[in-house]
Amino acid sequence: MTYPLIIDNVSKQYGEKTAVNNIQLRVKKGEIYGLLGANGAGKTTTMRMALGLIYPDQGSISWNGKGYREELRRLMGYLPEERGLYPKVKVSEQIIYLAELRGVARKQADADLKAWLERFNVPEYYNKKIEDLSKGNQQKIQFIAAVIHNPDILILDEAFSGLDPVNVELLKATVKSLRDEGKTILFSSHRMEHVEELCENICILDRSNTLVQGSLKEIKASFPKERIMLETEQLIVGLEEVPGVTSVVKHLTGYEIRINDAAAAQRILHHALQQSTIQRFQIMEPTLNEIFIQKVGRAHE
Repeated sequence: MTYPLIIDNVSKQYGEKTAVNNIQLRVKKGEIYGLLGANGAGKTTTMRMALGLIYPDQGSISWNGKGYREELRRLMGYLPEERGLYPKVKVSEQIIYLAELRGVARKQADADLKAWLERFNVPEYYNKKIEDLSKGNQQKIQFIAAVIHNPDILILDEAFSGLDPVNVELLKATVKSLRDEGKTILFSSHRMEHVEELCENICILDRSNTLVQGSLKEIKASFPKERIMLETEQLIVGLEEVPGVTSVVKHLTGYEIRINDAAAAQRILHHALQQSTIQRFQIMEPTLNEIFIQKVGRAHE
């Protein structure tokens, strides 16, 4: 299997503070890998080391099987969480300049920029200043700056920050298409539903340490299923009294039931069938958000 980005037992300290402690990541070609953690967990430091901007104190990082080299400017693309474009400079001037810094010919960069602006439905922004754009559209331009030189490896830090739902979907589709083209993508987000949709493998960091790592599907399977969605034709009474039920929330369409015993699921189903026809009975796997809160919460106890 090809791993264009390998972070091997990497640690980084700033004085007495450990920013990243012995992290290991292997990101495949054509994969979006999720890097998660609260503020201060070590995500940004890990990303900066992955970019070759700072060096680890221990361990090694390889890009396409080699160590640090000048070629990384061409090989890597970075979308930072903070916006870093010049507000009073035209979109075309700075994006073409950034592309040229990464080895793209000016004529090619101009054509690529126009193609990206069309793709994002904003061709009229070519001659606009960054400060004249909304936050969401500034984020689109920042994304174009990260990909204008067609990098092999992309580091995306809070890529959907400041975007409305329509533009989130547009950018998600774009990230998926880059994955399908074979790009290697390290992706960080506070929005767990985005990670669930996009990522096959994840790493959760907490205070510089790795808490959970591996296949998202396998991680979910390792956690107990403690939530049941129930929809019925008639109201159901007495759900709270079923052994193993910890809470019942009534929604417009049915009930969300929490349990602490797997056997309670069958008891709930039997209880409901005695009172009504069942329209939906689903034992839900834990969400990534629930797993994150559970693991990070335990780590702080």
